[in-house]
Amino acid sequence: MDPINDRSNRLRELAFVFLRLGTTAFGGPAAHIAMMEEEVVRRRGWVSREEFLDLVGVTNLIPGPNSTEMAIHIGHRRGGWPGLLIAGMCFIVPAMLMVWGLAWMYVRYGSLPRFAGVFQMVKPVVLAVIVQALWSLGRSAARTDLLRGVGLVALTASLMGVHELIVLLAAGVFMLVLHSLRRPGGATARCLNPMVFAGTASSVAALPALAAVAPVSKAWPLFLFFAKVGSVLYGSGYVLLAFLQAELVDRRGWLTQTQLLDAVAVGQFTPGPVFTTATFVGYLVAGSNGAVLATLGIFLPAFVFVAMSGPLVPRLRRSAAVAAVLDGVNVASLALMAAVAIVLGRAALSSGVGLALFAIASLLLIRFRMNSAWLILGAAAVGLAWAA
Repeated sequence: MDPINDRSNRLRELAFVFLRLGTTAFGGPAAHIAMMEEEVVRRRGWVSREEFLDLVGVTNLIPGPNSTEMAIHIGHRRGGWPGLLIAGMCFIVPAMLMVWGLAWMYVRYGSLPRFAGVFQMVKPVVLAVIVQALWSLGRSAARTDLLRGVGLVALTASLMGVHELIVLLAAGVFMLVLHSLRRPGGATARCLNPMVFAGTASSVAALPALAAVAPVSKAWPLFLFFAKVGSVLYGSGYVLLAFLQAELVDRRGWLTQTQLLDAVAVGQFTPGPVFTTATFVGYLVAGSNGAVLATLGIFLPAFVFVAMSGPLVPRLRRSAAVAAVLDGVNVASLALMAAVAIVLGRAALSSGVGLALFAIASLLLIRFRMNSAWLILGAAAVGLAWAA
């Protein structure tokens, strides 16, 4: 095949897959990553299971929205630098447009549509998708008794409330120490990649310079605030809530407490990246310009971090010391996903309807290999009908 046509086909496939995921991927980062694993590992074979796990591990070690960074990583692996941009934008834009529309309705009518019924039906299906991905990826990540033990400890620590980054770093450092003890002459100092920390520091350090030239309005300070958050934020959308509370509610008074909670709810209930909460906040504070700049601010660091770390991932695996660290981080990453599944399961399987939906979705995924996007859309449609 002509190399130019082959590249064009790859980019079109990336756009199609991530536009669909951006439109149908409910349930937060763990569910998004599970759906990506189904699409790019099991269905299309774009990357191997081991390569996918390495990307998950590296993504968990850099700041920003994990599932968006996974989309950007996969785009880079499949389509180079154009693929990096296309996959990331196609995953973000559908959710951004939905949230933008909801923000317009919220400002115009003073309330949001009721999503509770829809999400209640979607949760069991999302849980089935996550469980299937954990089973598939776990066979590669937890391939030895030692790694299974590390994963179990990481899961226990996560359920006890230990911060995600501490869990990941502890698992990586533990595997590094074991590797060093087995190979006293190993060059362990090189395995701690300074790129991540240097990238974070440089991104944050650049913000005051941008502030000096930015026009005085609410939209540009919003961009700078969300760029700072995207450069340093680890964890879930609930960690984002703390940043928004401190800066936009307590310090600046641009949002009320009720508006903040509604913004976070929109990010949780709509498909695609949870961090599109920024789009909603931006529209409430500064209209359409605020929506665009806030979204750009919170997601731009993710593109920068992936552009810096993505090309290094294959080289990292070739080092025995770094491979040991990645093995620990990978199994800890799956433990974090398992902790999310356990928490989600408590809510999703609390009724007979939830149990039935989980069983049906698991059967269709495992026995008939049905695409999870259609299952989630079907569950959402059932939720709309139930609410009506």
